Amino acid sequence: MEAKRAVRALLDRLPDDCSVEDVLYHLYVLQAVERGQEDAAAGRVISHEEVESAMRRKWLRGAGT
Repeated sequence: MEAKRAVRALLDRLPDDCSVEDVLYHLYVLQAVERGQEDAAAGRVISHEEVESAMRRKWLRGAGT
């Protein structure tokens, strides 16, 4: 989706009394989702098992300190 169109669609969905901070936050979320979709489409992903293993190593290593 073209950026201008995405921003317009976002503004149409937000309430009229939203703040600039609200708009910026929602733009950030849209950008993060788009990047995630691009990464997934390009195969730049890791499996749930890999994430779980990395988190276990991190938390178990940190638990003894």
